[in-house]
Parts: sequence; C-alpha cells; structure tokens
Amino acid sequence: MDFTIPERTQTICEMMDEFVKKELYPLEKDLGTSDWPTFEKELEKKRQKVKQMELWAPNHPKEFGGMGLKLMEHAYVSEVLGQSKLGHYVFGCQAPDAGNIEILHLYGTPEQKEKYLKPLVQGKIRSCFSMTEVDLPGSNPVMMDTTAVKDGNDYVINGHKWYTSSADGAEFAIVMAVTNPENSRYLQASMIIVPSDSEGFNLVRNIPVMGHEGSGYFSHGEILYQNCRVPQENILGGEGQGFVMAQDRLGPGRIHHCMRWLGICNRAFDMMCKRAAERTIAPGKKLADKDIVKAWIAECAADIQAARLM
Repeated sequence: MDFTIPERTQTICEMMDEFVKKELYPLEKDLGTSDWPTFEKELEKKRQKVKQMELWAPNHPKEFGGMGLKLMEHAYVSEVLGQSKLGHYVFGCQAPDAGNIEILHLYGTPEQKEKYLKPLVQGKIRSCFSMTEVDLPGSNPVMMDTTAVKDGNDYVINGHKWYTSSADGAEFAIVMAVTNPENSRYLQASMIIVPSDSEGFNLVRNIPVMGHEGSGYFSHGEILYQNCRVPQENILGGEGQGFVMAQDRLGPGRIHHCMRWLGICNRAFDMMCKRAAERTIAPGKKLADKDIVKAWIAECAADIQAARLM
C-alpha cells in the first residue's frame, strides 16, 4: 500500500503541529488546576485563532462549516492533535461531539441538522453521548435497561447512565434507550436527542476519574432520566436502529482514538530519547550509552510504527 501523505494533508498537519506545540503545550499545566470557566475562556481564544487559520473542524462536513477531510486524512490530523489533551478540543473535532456530528449528519432530519448539527460543528454548543449504564457493561450496546416509551406525541425516558463524557455544560445528549423490547436484541434500542434542560434530565454529579471530578468538557457525568419527556420527532434514524448507528459511530471513532494515542506515544518517545541523551550516569556516560536503554528505545519505535501501519 502507498502510505505517502498527500501534499495538502502534509501542509495541514505541519500547520497544526506548530500550533499545538507553540500554543497548546504551554496551557497544559493549567488543565488540572484552573477552574473550568476561566480555562475555557483561554481555550476559546485559541479556537478563534484556529478558525482564522481555516483549520477548524477538520473532519466535519463543509456545508456546516468544517474542512470536510476524509477518514484517512483525519487519521493523520488526529495523530498530530493527539500530542496534547487539548488538541482535538481546540480544533473542534473532539469526542463525543465528533461522533454525534457523524450520526446527525448521516441520520438527522433537516430540522435536527439545523437545530443541533450546525451549531455543534461551529463550536457554539457542546453535546454528550449517553449510553453506558451503571449495572451493565458499557462496551455492549445491546445490553440496556434504559427505556423510552411512547406517550401521546412524546417519548418518556427512564434510566440511569454514567460516564456520559462532557455532560457538564452540554446542550443536549444523544441517549441510547430501548424502544422496541419485542424485537431481536440488535433492533431493540434507538438513539434519541434529549436537550439537557428537559424536565427529568438530572445531572447527578461529575464522576471522579484519575483523581479529579472534572468539569465542563472534561467531565464524566452520572445522569438520571426520570420520566424525561421529549417529542417523538427527536428520534434519530428510526426505531430500533440504535445499534446500527452505534456501529457507524464507533467505526471511524476507533481510528480517531488510535491515532490520537499514537500522537501521545510519539510525544512520550521524543521525551524518552531527550532524557536518555541528556542524563549523566557516570563521568562521560549518558543513559543513551547503555545497551539496554538503546534496546528499549528501539522496541518502542518498532511498536509505535507497527501500530501506526495497522
């Protein structure tokens, strides 16, 4: 296969790489210490710079304000932006919004696209994806207790979700809920748009992970849906299509995530090499002079390249 990066994509990646290292690396020290509203203002300034450079929303549809890059192009971009935890957010292609945008673009009605997709791509609002449940494995979308029952022109949603990433401050959630329990297990669940100001949408807390509770975009919410009522027109696709849409969402999403982690790997690798070259262990000797250290570095380089080619 030809792994040559097209010239246009290479130029985009080089511009993004320079921005990430000069503009975002210095902000990382404040990620876990600043309060979110203050930190968000700083990130918004960077987002405006990205828009001025016409590098905003690289993988999102052109007709809604994105760059319209294809999956392979965005894979390269994701590797560059993944060098910093702030990269994808500042460039407007962060999860879970990226996956929600894909679903809205593929399955949304014209009205849903105008109300939710357009401002989401433009970065005016955020969203969250509400699938993982407390007592069931979040990795298995055919196992779900949350229900959405028709009542008049509405769905009434009841369920308990957690690890709903970025729920704090989100304008809406895309909720996975069982609408057709009589169907085969792959055709039972649906995806429904639920505005976060809906009665019965209860953000209980931001779940502490990695030693902090987090807030804003970096939160992981526990949500109770208690007789949460939304119009039936808020369904995405059709009843029972939730599993199919989840796979459409997860397919490209896995590529985004893998390439993002490769970006982190490359950054860590560079730090390791720099440390090995600088650290003195004896007069006239550096860590890099040790054969075992050379072997570790070589093994890491091979693992990173093999994963990248995969």
